Amino acid sequence: MRSMRFVQVLVALLACGAGLSRAESIDLSQATIADLNAAFESGALSSEQLVSMYLARIEAYDRGGPTLRSVINLNPRALEEARALDRERKDKGPRSPLHGIAVLVKDVFDTKDMPTTGGFKPLEHSQPDRDAFVIERLRAAGAIILGKLNLADWYGKSDGSGSTLGGVVLSPYNSRKYPGASSSGSGVAAAAWLSTVTLGSDTGGSLLIPGALNSVVAIAATRGLVSRTGMMWNSPIQERAGPMARSVYDAALVLDAIAGYDPGDLTTIASIGQMPPAPYVSYVAADGLRGARIGVLREMVRSGAMHDEGRAMFERELAAMRAAGAVIVDPVLTGIDLSAAQGPASTAAYEQGIAANYYFSTLPPGAPVRSLDELLAKGGDLVEPTLRQVASLRSLDRYPPFIAARKQQIMLRDALVALLDKYQLDALVLPYRTVTAPGIGEAIDAVARREMRNGLHAYTGLPSILVPGGYFKDDGMPFAIQFMGREFSEPTLIKIASGYEATTRHWRAPPLTPALRGEKIEIAR
Repeated sequence: MRSMRFVQVLVALLACGAGLSRAESIDLSQATIADLNAAFESGALSSEQLVSMYLARIEAYDRGGPTLRSVINLNPRALEEARALDRERKDKGPRSPLHGIAVLVKDVFDTKDMPTTGGFKPLEHSQPDRDAFVIERLRAAGAIILGKLNLADWYGKSDGSGSTLGGVVLSPYNSRKYPGASSSGSGVAAAAWLSTVTLGSDTGGSLLIPGALNSVVAIAATRGLVSRTGMMWNSPIQERAGPMARSVYDAALVLDAIAGYDPGDLTTIASIGQMPPAPYVSYVAADGLRGARIGVLREMVRSGAMHDEGRAMFERELAAMRAAGAVIVDPVLTGIDLSAAQGPASTAAYEQGIAANYYFSTLPPGAPVRSLDELLAKGGDLVEPTLRQVASLRSLDRYPPFIAARKQQIMLRDALVALLDKYQLDALVLPYRTVTAPGIGEAIDAVARREMRNGLHAYTGLPSILVPGGYFKDDGMPFAIQFMGREFSEPTLIKIASGYEATTRHWRAPPLTPALRGEKIEIAR
């Protein structure tokens, strides 16, 4: 893709100074895409070398060592594609800042050169004949799709952090702890720097939960900004794709590549006229907190002993924001029990069967499953019981529970937007959760589940950016800060989130996946 838009992105990359200034070396763990581009331009690094580094890390840590099991399939042509992109860079220059950058994607995005399985064993050889819209966009920008990532099984029984095909995904921060919801592989791979960035998806929190539990940045953009064409989904209303990365800068660059109108997904009509004139990455600013009006959504700050440490970390982060020049409006209240109100707001609970049936109908004739009925028949006892329960719902037009859930979503959205308007806020802030992660396979009762509930972004369709906010002392698991805004306020949220990131700099490398030899890149100046 050699559009003026990406020329602007490259100019913004150089202008905002997010990468190297006078440094002579970079560590792969902390290198932004700006840093990698500087290394490419200097000749200190090639895309082939970069891909080789990531493949070595996958071999050492995902398949060996702690055996994270975040990667289901690798692109067998990744090194060949990297070499071709290196030649293209030399002959014609880069297509965009993503030229030669390695991306791992959750295995719900169709890829014409690798199976798309949803982690479900009966779909192990389900081969689409096209790329998903966002995959097309990434490839056109020069990115290398390095492989497909494990997830909470899309259609089968799992413990919520792995799949019948790829096994249980483990956290690189603490292998005994739950690493996140269905984008668990995306969060783990980003944290352990198995690729430069990853792509995940979100139905009820599956971008932000693994983002929070793996100390990475996650962007859940406004519903309608990013296409879902060619993507497995559970909910045509709630489903969203989004980037996960170790910096706001990198996540914003990926958003630049994947956002925009797609006639194949009519929800993206809403994005027309709403995208900023400058690239999203140009809003990254080290002083982004200065003057920002941020409201503290106190109804999502829980009380009780189990929340003491998380609440203390949240108060510490609010103080850091004030010190950096933010105007903190505290509290702002909807008057609603926001935790209880989220339970009845899930439309995905009713849409799952219809959504699955539609996805399978888009696959080529040779696909092993091409309808929901085939899935239920061939999946047998592996099929998740809830999917069987909703399989009989073939129309939702006059289904009262579905209509009630949609009304609940609209009520929650309107209540949050009203707060933003009433107090003239740029964003709302809340802790993503104030309790640490449960153990792998640990039973969670209804009370504890409510205490952890935070799917406001998923039910309202409002944009959210998650940023690392520290670590719990006892188990070393991450804590995260969430910024929410009005529809299509991504530029403002990126500015605020990047300012917070630059002020606090909480990210630290996971203890189970340290740097390998050769991951420090020396750049001649």
